[in-house]
Amino acid sequence: MRPAPTILHLDMDAFFAAAEQAAKPSLRGKPVVVGGIGPRGVVSTASYEARVFGIRSAMPTAQARRLCPNAAYLNPRFTLYRQVSETVMQLLHALSPLVEPLSLDEAFVDLEAGGVEAETAAVRAVGERLRRDIREATGLTGSVGLAGAKMLAKIASEAAKPDGLVVIEPGTERELLGPMTVRTLPGVGPATAEALRRAGITTVAETAEAGEAELVRLLGKSHGAGLYAMALGRDDRPVVAERDAKSISVEDTFEVDLTDRTRVRSEVVRLADRCVRRLRAAGRSGRTVVIKVRSYDFSTLTRSETLRGPTDDPSVVREAAARLLETVDTTGGVRLLGVGVSGLADFTQEDLFAQVATEREAAETAKAAREHAADEAGEREPPEPLPRRWLPGLDIVHDEYGAGWVQGSGVGRVTVRFETPWSAPGRVRTFAVEDPALRPGEPLPLVREKPTGSQSSEPAILPKSLSPAEETASASGEEISSR
Repeated sequence: MRPAPTILHLDMDAFFAAAEQAAKPSLRGKPVVVGGIGPRGVVSTASYEARVFGIRSAMPTAQARRLCPNAAYLNPRFTLYRQVSETVMQLLHALSPLVEPLSLDEAFVDLEAGGVEAETAAVRAVGERLRRDIREATGLTGSVGLAGAKMLAKIASEAAKPDGLVVIEPGTERELLGPMTVRTLPGVGPATAEALRRAGITTVAETAEAGEAELVRLLGKSHGAGLYAMALGRDDRPVVAERDAKSISVEDTFEVDLTDRTRVRSEVVRLADRCVRRLRAAGRSGRTVVIKVRSYDFSTLTRSETLRGPTDDPSVVREAAARLLETVDTTGGVRLLGVGVSGLADFTQEDLFAQVATEREAAETAKAAREHAADEAGEREPPEPLPRRWLPGLDIVHDEYGAGWVQGSGVGRVTVRFETPWSAPGRVRTFAVEDPALRPGEPLPLVREKPTGSQSSEPAILPKSLSPAEETASASGEEISSR
C-alpha cells in the first residue's frame, strides 16, 4: 500500500459502442449495441443511451432487442478498436514505462515509475491531462481512478464513470470500502459471495469485522487471508508491464448448429488461417495446435497436438487442426468452433516442415492437374460464387458515393449510410447486394490528422455532395434507392 495515490487505472467508457458512435455521426446520442446480432448473439458493449433500457454486456442480443428494438445493433470492428487502443496505450506509455494492459480499453499505470511527484495535486493533474489527451487523439472518453493500490484505483475509476476522475486518498480506504458490497472486492464471484452471505456477510465492512480466522474457515487459507487483506484496503500487487500472451486463438459461434461434416471442416480451416494471421501479426510462432468444439448441448471439448517445433506456417496449422477434428464426433451438431496455437516462441523451425510442404505442394499440383483435365472434358461444373454478406455496422466503399457503413441488408438489397467520422450525419441509399460498385472498406481514423504544413485536412474519402432535394430528404430521414 503506497502512501500516495500514484497508481492510475484507466477504463475507456463503453469502448466499442463509443468508438462506433464516434465513427458514425448519425448514431451519436442514440442507443448503440455492439456484439453478435444473430439469434444466438450476445451483447459485447452497450452505449450509455442503451443502458437506460436495461441492456448490459453478456446479455443475449435477442433480449436486448426486446428491451430496445430501435437501438442500432452492430457487428464489432476489432480493426478499429485495436487502432484506437494502440493510440491510447501510447499515451499511457508516455506517462510511465510501467503500463499493465488488461484489455483493449483498460490498463494500470505506475506513475511513480514515471517520475510523477507523489502528491495528490500532481497525480490529479496527470490524470486530467491524460483524459484531455485521449479525447483529442481519439474523440472518446475514459474514466480515471488514482489510489495507492491497484484494487482501489480500479474501484475509483468505476466510481468515476462516465468521463470522470476520482482520487482515493491513502488513509480513507476503509471508510470508502465499508458500505460497498463484498462483490466489489477482486476474486469475489457468485460462489464466494453466496458462501459469505450464508454466514451473514454482505458488505466489505462486515468482511473486515469477521476477521481473518473466520474467513479462512469459510473460504480456505489462501482465499480467506487474501480477502481479509483486501477488505482492509491492503493490496500490494505491483503494476506488471506487458504481460506476455501464452496463446493466440480465434473462435466463432454459429447462428444455426453445423451438422454437415464438410462445412465443419471448412470452418476449421478458415479459423486456422485467421489464427495464423494473428500469430504473425504478433511476430510469434507456436508449437501446439488446439481446437475447441462446443456441441448442440453446450458440452465443450478441446483437442491438441504438439508439433516438432514452433511454426507460423498456415498450412501446417490447418493440417494439424484438421487431424484433430477427425477425432471429434460432430454428428449431433456444432454450436461453436475454435482454433488456437500455444507454446509461443519468437522464431520458427521451417526446416522441420520442409518435407511436409514439399509433399503438400506435389499433392496440390496433382489435384490441380486432375481438375484441369476434368474441366477440359466438361466433366466438372464451375463452383457457384459465394453470396456477399453485408453485416450491419461494417465499412463499405462505393465507387461514386465514397465511404459509408452497412445499415442493414436482406432480400437481395443492402442499405448503406454514407458518412465519415468527420462529416455530418450522412445520406442513406439502397443497392443490390451484388452491385459491382460496392466493396468492403477499412475503418477511417476517428480524428483527422492535419497534414504537415497545413492548417486543415480533408478526409481520404468524402461522401458525394447532396443536391438540394437530397438534403431535404436527408433531413426528413427519407431513403434514396439506387437501382
